[in-house]
Amino acid sequence: MKPTGFPFRSCIALLAISLSGCAVGPDYHHPAPPDTALTPRPLPAATAMADGTAQHFVTGGDIAGDWWHLFQSPQLDELIASALKNNPSLAAAQATLLEAQENFRAAQGALLPTLSGSFGAQRDKGSSAGLAAFGSSGGASLPAYTLYNASLSVSYTLDVFGGQRRQIESIAAQAEYERWELEAAYLTLTANIVTAAVNEASLNAQIEATRKLISDETQLLAILRAQVSLGGAARAQLLQQEATLAQQEATLPPLQSQLAQARNQLAAYAGQFPGHFHLQSFTLADLTLPADIPVSLPSAIVAQRPDIAAAAAQLHEASANVGVADANMLPQVTLSAEVGREALTAGTLFTPQTLLWNLVAGITQPLFEGGTLSAQRKSAIAALRVAGAQYQSTVISAFQNVADALSSLQYDATTLAAAQAAREAAASSLRVTEAQYRLGGQPFSAVLTAEVSYQSAVISAVKARAARLADTAALYQALGGGWWHRQDVATPCCGVIP
Repeated sequence: MKPTGFPFRSCIALLAISLSGCAVGPDYHHPAPPDTALTPRPLPAATAMADGTAQHFVTGGDIAGDWWHLFQSPQLDELIASALKNNPSLAAAQATLLEAQENFRAAQGALLPTLSGSFGAQRDKGSSAGLAAFGSSGGASLPAYTLYNASLSVSYTLDVFGGQRRQIESIAAQAEYERWELEAAYLTLTANIVTAAVNEASLNAQIEATRKLISDETQLLAILRAQVSLGGAARAQLLQQEATLAQQEATLPPLQSQLAQARNQLAAYAGQFPGHFHLQSFTLADLTLPADIPVSLPSAIVAQRPDIAAAAAQLHEASANVGVADANMLPQVTLSAEVGREALTAGTLFTPQTLLWNLVAGITQPLFEGGTLSAQRKSAIAALRVAGAQYQSTVISAFQNVADALSSLQYDATTLAAAQAAREAAASSLRVTEAQYRLGGQPFSAVLTAEVSYQSAVISAVKARAARLADTAALYQALGGGWWHRQDVATPCCGVIP
C-alpha cells in the first residue's frame, strides 16, 4: 500500500531540501578591491640620487618571499633564519593555526551520522513479595538471572536548512583567519628584524660620530687651556668650551642605552635571552640599499596583505554566523535507529529470537525562547556589519601604509642628498675654521659654531641613510612581503563549505 498523508509528504519535502544543499543566511562574497590609485600623484620612475644610489619603482613588480636578501647582508639573513626557527610568538601562531584546523576537521563530523555500539551484562534478582501481590502463594524467592545485550545505534540530524553547514563554514573561516594571522606574524617578525638591524647600525654610526666629536672637543679644550695659560685667550672661553664638551659627552650615554635596547630587541626576535645573544653588531656598511623597488597594483595589494585577508576571513565568519542564527529558529529534523539482541545466556545472544530494533524520526521546532533566538539573530547581523566596517578600515589602513612608504622613500632620498651635502660643507668649514683659528685668523667662537654645524650634519646624514633603509623594509612589509613565494607556512586546510 502506498503511504499517503501530510507527514509522509512533508518528510519527503524536507529530505529533498536537505539533499539540495540549500542553506539559510547570506552567502559570502569576497569584497571587490577598491578602484583607486596608490598615491595622490603618479609615482616618478625613480627617487632622487643620494649616496650614489637612486631607487627605481617597478610598477607591477613581484616580491620575493625572502625579500630581506635584497639588503645583501649574510648576517641579517642568518639572524632572520634563526628567528623563524626559534621565535616563540611564531611558534604560538603556528600552534594556533593547527588548533583551528583540527577544530574544523572535528566540526565536519556533524554532517555525518553517528554510530555507536554497546555490549552489557546485567545480573538481576526479583523479589517474591512482588509476586505475592498478584496472588502467588510460593514462599521461595525468585532465582537470580543474567541478562546479556548487544546493540548498534545510529543517529543523524538532517541539515535541512543548512545550519550545520553554516556552522562549519564559520569554523572554516576561523581557521582561515588563523592562517593569515600566522602569515602576518611571519611578515611582522621579518620586517621588525630588518628595522631593528637598521636601527642598531644607525646607533653605532651615531655613537662613532659622537665619540669622534668628543675627541675633537677634547683636543680643542687642551689647545684653549694652553692659550689661557699663556694669556692668549680669556678664561671665559675656556669655561665655555668645558661646558660644550660636557654637553657633548652627555649625548653619548642615551645613544649607548638605545643601542643596548636594540641588541636586546634583536635577541628577543631571535628567540634568545640577551645574555646568550652574541651576534656581531650591524653597521650601515653591512646593509645595501635595494635599487629596484616593486610597486604592486592596487588590486593586488588586497590579495597580498595578510591583514586584509584576515579581516576578510572575519567577515566571512560573521556572514556564516547569521545563517547559523537563522537556522536555529527553524525546525530540526533527527533520525535514529537501533538494532540489538537481548538474551539470558551469552550462547543464545545471537539467535534469531533475541533480535530487537527500533526506528525514530523527530522534528523539533522552537516555539518560545523568551526572545533569545531573535536577539541572537539581530546580534549576528550587527556583528556582520561590524566585520564589514573593520574590513573597510583595514583596507584603507593598508593603502595608507603603502602610500606612506612610497612617499617616505622619495623624500628620504632628497633628505639624504641634502644631509650629505650639508655634512661635506660642514666638514670643509670646520677644517678651514680650525686652521684659521690656529693661525689667529678666527675667534674661538667660530670654531665652536663650526663644530656644532658639523655634528648636526653628521648625525643628520646617518639618520637619513638609516631612514632610507628602514622605509624600504616598511614598503616591502606594506606590500605583503611575498609570502606567496614561500613554502614554510602550512596551506589552509579549510575551503569554503558550500
